[in-house]
Amino acid sequence: MAARRQQEEEPEERSRAAGGCVLVVLGGGALAVVFAVSTEAGILAVWVVGTVALWRSARRRMSDSSATPPPPSEGDVYAAHSDEIDRVQEGPGEGLLILYPKRVEREVKP
Repeated sequence: MAARRQQEEEPEERSRAAGGCVLVVLGGGALAVVFAVSTEAGILAVWVVGTVALWRSARRRMSDSSATPPPPSEGDVYAAHSDEIDRVQEGPGEGLLILYPKRVEREVKP
């Protein structure tokens, strides 16, 4: 009884791939109808759909996630730039270490 309630409470997750497959099947059916009416119209429809898809993918903006990070400012100190490491801490990933350098007092230029 408890297993039945749990199944009723948890809705089934929908897959994006399943939605894509439905769209491909519907598009293929529509294209088959166009080809059945006229072969020339079917060929023209394939060219138009391909051109529109290519144009849309070329016009799409890239995300900023692949952009290089900005250069560090002069006040930043990184572990790679320091000879002495204050402490080492394990990161969230396997084999990931976070190095904390010893603080270096720098003169502030007026």
